[in-house]
Amino acid sequence: MRLIFMGTPEFSAPAIDALLEAGHEIAAVFSQPDKPKGRGYNLTPPPVKVKALEHGIPVYQPTTMKDGEALQIFRDIQPDVAVVIAYGRILPKEILEAPKYGCINVHASLLPKYRGAAPIQWSVIDGQPKTGVTTMQMDVGLDTGDMLMKCETAIDPDETAGELHDRLSLMGAKLIVDTLAALEQGALMPQKQDDSESCYAKMLTKELCAVDWHKSAKEIHDQIRGLSPWPVATAVLEGKKLKLHRSAIAAQGSRTAACGEIISLDPLTVQCGEGTVALLEIQAEGKKRMNAQDYLRGHPITTGTILQ
Repeated sequence: MRLIFMGTPEFSAPAIDALLEAGHEIAAVFSQPDKPKGRGYNLTPPPVKVKALEHGIPVYQPTTMKDGEALQIFRDIQPDVAVVIAYGRILPKEILEAPKYGCINVHASLLPKYRGAAPIQWSVIDGQPKTGVTTMQMDVGLDTGDMLMKCETAIDPDETAGELHDRLSLMGAKLIVDTLAALEQGALMPQKQDDSESCYAKMLTKELCAVDWHKSAKEIHDQIRGLSPWPVATAVLEGKKLKLHRSAIAAQGSRTAACGEIISLDPLTVQCGEGTVALLEIQAEGKKRMNAQDYLRGHPITTGTILQ
């Protein structure tokens, strides 16, 4: 099929390879504009643009989809379908209807659950046992279009959002290829979403990072892994911020310890409102991320110290 691909972050990039390997023609790629990054604020192209240029595919990076310019590109290319994966812009109705078969989106959740910007992270933060990817016929709503195909996977109890992101990215790449194959064969059976079963996965902010040690060990563990690798859960140790990259639910506990109290150093174990959490990878202010035991060798801490 002749298609236009629309995507921006690393999550979207594997689908380009998968679509080309399946024999589809990607006539153009739409991606967000380059953004300044790093200490030098150098303009950096998004991963999808980099991937597209590797394959010699023309790339368009409009700042708006509403001035008619993008629509004209669609009309000139006359794609059979547009594949949209984490593009990051709302598509107006005329764009959604421009391709012969409309626009098909890959969303990183089992719709109608976790519509919105951060479905992977919130499925982990909420301690969900499973998630997946869904292909969807796009409409003017926010992730409300008819569902086309799904692929499900279990979430490991210690899996971080970053690790799950990488797995779902590859699953999504395969699912869009399967979806287009079914489309060509006339075998798709669109299903309406049940809005009563939906929930919204709001965008992550740094306000979510601070750990409340009065919560249960499971809640805190899920928060830590759900916010890894960004924006990263935090605590305060002796007046300085400590980033918490990886944890595990620990076996030991203390009935007399206060919430946030360090009750063991090997592993670095903290009392929670219910149960305990072992901190496995941490990062002190101005330092690199490291194994907690390596940190303790250079920064002695005593049991009884309280994390805020």
